[in-house]
Amino acid sequence: MCRFMIYKGRDPMVLSDLLTKPAHSIINQSFDSRLRLDMRNPINGDGFGVGYYTSKHAPCIFKAITPAWNNVNLNNLSRCTESRLVFGHVRASTQGVLSETNCHPFSYGNIMFMHNGGISCFEQIKKKLISYIDDEFFLHIQGSTDSECCFALFLHVLKHMGHTPGASEVPHETLRDALLQTITTIKEWQLAITTEPSLLNFAVTDGSSVVVSRYVTSKTDEAASLHFSTGSRFYEYEPGLFKMERLNRSQDVVFVASEPLTFERGDWICVPTNSIITISKNNTVLMHPIRDEFYGVEERDSGLALRKGLMGGVPKPPHQVDSVLPPLEREGRKSTIST
Repeated sequence: MCRFMIYKGRDPMVLSDLLTKPAHSIINQSFDSRLRLDMRNPINGDGFGVGYYTSKHAPCIFKAITPAWNNVNLNNLSRCTESRLVFGHVRASTQGVLSETNCHPFSYGNIMFMHNGGISCFEQIKKKLISYIDDEFFLHIQGSTDSECCFALFLHVLKHMGHTPGASEVPHETLRDALLQTITTIKEWQLAITTEPSLLNFAVTDGSSVVVSRYVTSKTDEAASLHFSTGSRFYEYEPGLFKMERLNRSQDVVFVASEPLTFERGDWICVPTNSIITISKNNTVLMHPIRDEFYGVEERDSGLALRKGLMGGVPKPPHQVDSVLPPLEREGRKSTIST
């Protein structure tokens, strides 16, 4: 299944330091099964996408259906492009054919959106979703994935909350509320048809704030994996090996990723299942539980996410890999994160 990565920093970073140079970058995760828990389907070769903001209002988005690790244009682009806010996504398709229109991230004006997971029995709720949303968002759909339909639903929700989607910055609280309402609507439609869980790790940004969910419509299952890391600087300490430096309690650099991007366990915190992370305009990170009928479960089974190839933990460096690694445990670490 898919993997995604988000970078938000006070200073711009060269895309190659995020996407191609790190030994466990999202691009390398897409093909190097030694570093993956997903041994069932170790290749994410069904296209990729990179979205980033410059000084323009709307994001620049580059997509291709070629495998990410074998794209010369991506390598050339990433070496000479800087950004303070980057979305990266590698795809292993479950919905929709192999095409650029089905690659993430998706955009509308200044808004970007991507998804890791899948909606159970989506074919049976697709007509309901399309009938529900306003024509302007239905007509914006170009591909055939459940993910892009979810994005159209998010835009519809945002509009009916009193905002013009894609036109300007949106308060991060509003982005979060719109994403939660999107999740609730999908959940209600899906559970009316089947009890098979849906995995809804969504990421959305207006170019200023970022909101990311880790969610599953189940009381017993883990959601697709999600991790975050904050610090003062993300730097290369040996060729191909990067780490997060923490000189103080600042959050100058924030990463959110399906699978950790470095080999340092202390760099990453595992986001609890059925939670939502917000990165505000000034880089403050907030984490909130999603308090619905699935809230308050202490123990969950990771089998569903593992079977679907959606669970990833902190890997060992390539020269130390000797076995499949367990998911990153919840260690109850103290952090500077506000809740």
